Amino acid sequence: MGKIYLKNIRLYAYHGCMDEEEKIGSDYVVNLSVDVDLGTSSETDNLKDTVDYVALHSIVKEEMSIRAKLLERVADRILKRVLKEHIEVRLVHVKVAKRNPPIGGNVEEVAVERELHRSSVDFD
Repeated sequence: MGKIYLKNIRLYAYHGCMDEEEKIGSDYVVNLSVDVDLGTSSETDNLKDTVDYVALHSIVKEEMSIRAKLLERVADRILKRVLKEHIEVRLVHVKVAKRNPPIGGNVEEVAVERELHRSSVDFD
C-alpha cells in the first residue's frame, strides 16, 4: 500500500450560500490523498501502473468549478468521482478550505474534511 498526495491545490471558485459569493468568488485550497497499492508501479516505473496525479488534479479542478452552496457537497463530489474513475483507489481523503470567508470576523479559512472508502460507495 501507499499514498499519493496533492497538497495545497490553489483555486478560485464561487461556492457559498450568499449571493455575493456567487458573484465575487473566493480563494480555495484543496488537499487530496488516495490510498493505493504502489507495489507494481514502484517496480515497473510505468505511469499506467499507478494513479496519475495529473488526472486527480483535473478532477479537483473540474469539481471545484461547479458551484455548490456547501463545501460538504464539493468534497463529496470529489471523493465519489475519484473512486469512480480510479478503481485501484481504496480510500480517498479530501480537505476543501475557503480562504478569508465572509463571516464577519478575522478568520484565515473555514474547511471541510472528509474521506470515503471504496466499500462504502455504490456507483449504480
